[in-house]
Amino acid sequence: MGYYCQEDKLVNTICDLYEKISKLESLKPSEDVDTLFKQLVSTCIPPNPNIDVTKMSASIQEMRSNLIKLCGEAEGYLEHHFSSILTSFEDNPLHHLNIFPYYNNYLKLSKLEFDLLEQNLNGSVPKTVAFLGSGPLPLTSIVLASFHLRDSIFHNFDIDPSANSVAARLVSSDSDLSQRMFFHTVDVMDMTESLKSFDVVFLAALVGMDKNDKIKVIEHLEKHMSPGALLMLRSAHGPRAFLYPIVEPCDLQGFQVLSVYHPTDEVINSVVVSRKLGGDGVVDDHMDHQDSGLSCNCSKIQAIMNKKKSIIEEFAGAIEEQLS
Repeated sequence: MGYYCQEDKLVNTICDLYEKISKLESLKPSEDVDTLFKQLVSTCIPPNPNIDVTKMSASIQEMRSNLIKLCGEAEGYLEHHFSSILTSFEDNPLHHLNIFPYYNNYLKLSKLEFDLLEQNLNGSVPKTVAFLGSGPLPLTSIVLASFHLRDSIFHNFDIDPSANSVAARLVSSDSDLSQRMFFHTVDVMDMTESLKSFDVVFLAALVGMDKNDKIKVIEHLEKHMSPGALLMLRSAHGPRAFLYPIVEPCDLQGFQVLSVYHPTDEVINSVVVSRKLGGDGVVDDHMDHQDSGLSCNCSKIQAIMNKKKSIIEEFAGAIEEQLS
């Protein structure tokens, strides 16, 4: 199957980078690792509507699947590395988050997710939020709790006890977040009744790194989440799908898809907002939901969020300035 020339060149570049990355002795932060992943990200960032990774050859699909796993491993090492540095500060580690090279991206992504969440909460504020796959540097939870959801309780879940240990140390000296942010070592597939207690559930992009695993996780959440609760997922679009798994609206059986947004700036992840269906019309009485039907005007959402882009930029810039 022939591709556009631009796509051929792009895919060839990504394949070359994959070959180099796969031959590295270690994916822990180093000059070689940092250089190759920066090249990979800068290659995949520019939006390209002609690229649909799901229609590419089996060999490219296999390469992409392996590359996503390598990206996930490298991301874990990078977060562990910087989380360990941050916990070595004598004062509050959260005052130094801007040493993390992608902190500004997390500020923008979290503001974007909050704006989308706010649009679908109809003015209510979630009491309890779960983040599944929070990792050693839970920046989304930290940013949301610090700047956007200042009265919400955050429960962070990760399968890795060492990730939870270093993450808990990050917030332990903060008088506010230490009282509102909790960490649990558990496999998401072992969570059942506890999922019913959350108004909003965030699913990290790298929980379920291939399509089948991702769908299994979504099916498990559909089975155990409370009716009316919101599920926030991260996906990828165009060339960015070489970095992260794709979540399609059709993957969300048992959920009402409310919003799908594909950023066009340096924020890599797309955001998908969905609501657990209530079966007999039951909704969670923690929040005031409005049933807008199964259809969702995603182009309208995209237009609204594009108008807010300057606000998101200003917010991220202001926070960076405070920490400088």
